[in-house]
Amino acid sequence: MKKALPEKKLFKVVITAIVVKDGQYLVLQRAGWEKKFPLRWTVPGGKLSTEDYIHESKDTPHYWYNVLEKTLRREVLQEAGVKIKNIRYVTSLADARPDMDPSLVISCLADYAGGKVQIDDSMVDHAWVSIKEAKKIDLIEGIYDELVMAEKVRKGGKIGEWKKH
Repeated sequence: MKKALPEKKLFKVVITAIVVKDGQYLVLQRAGWEKKFPLRWTVPGGKLSTEDYIHESKDTPHYWYNVLEKTLRREVLQEAGVKIKNIRYVTSLADARPDMDPSLVISCLADYAGGKVQIDDSMVDHAWVSIKEAKKIDLIEGIYDELVMAEKVRKGGKIGEWKKH
């Protein structure tokens, strides 16, 4: 019998960027003290918070627009020190382990727009890698497949659904 999650728990919304520069992708190695995936390689991103928009003027009488894009730009700059542009959707995933808050992760492709990589204290290393090189790195499961999807989108292909490569 499956263990059900409590119905009152809301999903955290997380957005990540597969940042591309000259055909290579930015990957970051998580710090050893991180609760999820210590020392594994990932792409930059972070959680959406109401603080990301609540103090801003609404774009319409009822809504704030582009909150995910603004959050992604802030998180990539904070975590990796680089600016991004041309954000486009790649895929999404959900995580609902009983020992952690459930999360919805939205993965995007973004072009590098400037800056020198300067990682924050949640990361210990970074690299710009090709798809071939990425296959040899200890990436968090699923990220390599997202990179393959992003490569297809970057080369003008259609967005497809995630699948293991």
